[in-house]
Parts: sequence; C-alpha cells; structure tokens
Amino acid sequence: MTRDDARALYIEQRVANEKKSALAAYLLWFLLPMLGVHRMYLGRVGSGIIMLLLTGLGTLFAPVLIGYIPLAFVGLWWLIDALLIPGMISQGMAETRWRLMQES
Repeated sequence: MTRDDARALYIEQRVANEKKSALAAYLLWFLLPMLGVHRMYLGRVGSGIIMLLLTGLGTLFAPVLIGYIPLAFVGLWWLIDALLIPGMISQGMAETRWRLMQES
C-alpha cells in the first residue's frame, strides 16, 4: 500500500465516522416538525434557527391570523426538507472529505 493509498483510506474512514445518520435526521424531522432541529443536526444551523424563529413568530401571531402566513411557509419548507435530507447528508460528506484533504 502506497502512502497515497493509506492517506485516501484514512480520509474515507474519517468521512464515514463523521457521516450524519439519515435515520436520526428523519426522526428529528418527524418528531420535532417545523422546529428546524433536523437542519441543525445536519450542520445547517443558520437555516434551522430561521425555521425555528419563523415557527415561533407564526405561533405567537396565529391568534391575530397573520401568524398563519409564516406557519404555512415553514410547513411547506418542512415538507420539502423530507426530500432534501439525503442531499444534505451527501453534501456534508463531501465537505468533510474536502476539509480532510486540505488538512493533509
């Protein structure tokens, strides 16, 4: 095994170790709907916080009816995220691989 092969094997092992679980992401998506926790778990902290804030504001203003607008937006976003989770996991793996290649 050459040095490059050993390095590539090491990088792939680290990528596999740091990979986020699809099961955990979908459980968070399903059990904590519209709170953005699944996005935070997958490393998308900014958009997860935005989702959480929009849900909070929508819930706060729902009695005045204007709150249903952000809730509808976040609800649609939440449904679309069900399709985006596998891509977010793949992108996270690619970013980890790139970072590790830059470090070594």
